[in-house]
Amino acid sequence: MFAPEGPTVRELAVQALSSVEHGYDLLAPRFDHTPFRTPRSVLAPVTRALHGLGPFERGLDLCCGTGAGLGVLRQVCRERPVGVDISAGMLTAGRAAHGSDADLVRADALALPFGPVFDLVVSFGAFGHFLPRQRPALFAQVHSVLKPGGRFAFPMPAPARPGSRGYFAMLAFDGAMRVRNALWRPPFVMYYRGFRLGDVRGELAWAGFDVALHALPELGERRDGSPRCRLLVATRRR
Repeated sequence: MFAPEGPTVRELAVQALSSVEHGYDLLAPRFDHTPFRTPRSVLAPVTRALHGLGPFERGLDLCCGTGAGLGVLRQVCRERPVGVDISAGMLTAGRAAHGSDADLVRADALALPFGPVFDLVVSFGAFGHFLPRQRPALFAQVHSVLKPGGRFAFPMPAPARPGSRGYFAMLAFDGAMRVRNALWRPPFVMYYRGFRLGDVRGELAWAGFDVALHALPELGERRDGSPRCRLLVATRRR
């Protein structure tokens, strides 16, 4: 499915009936051949924007998966990047792809095993795996591993316009996940509709960050002229 090297429908079904961790362990060997991997069309604008905010010394890719964001960190940070993920399978695939160019650590993002040693934390596409009630703890963990003045950056797409095809597609996906989790255990948490800019800004401020938004013009504009995607940059207060 998606590509000749990608997962089959059966493999995706097995993953969807697993926990988040085990599901990604199963998908890991084929993950980079799916649309779930953050594309270069997103990584390149983020890299450009971060170049304007750096340079940085040490960077962390939070929920790194197979390591798409590690290439961004290699370009904007002086030291070898670090990636952290809960899935051992995804990290194994990441090590095969990146070798000794990155340090990959298996850990829960809600219990990061680092002190305040990073100047930059990035994350790509992972926030749907955390329930809204978990986000304050997640953002507190990010705050704890950043040096004072360090940055937490991630792309923030504009919400789909109500009534649009994208809006109904996300609504249907969210509904299907809720039905699945009501009927099957363990749960597979993957809800993206609840990751709203207003809520996220407030939660980051509560965690000790100052928040700014940077347009990513390479990713286009909406009908009203606003950016389709921005880079949210949260700076740890000193």
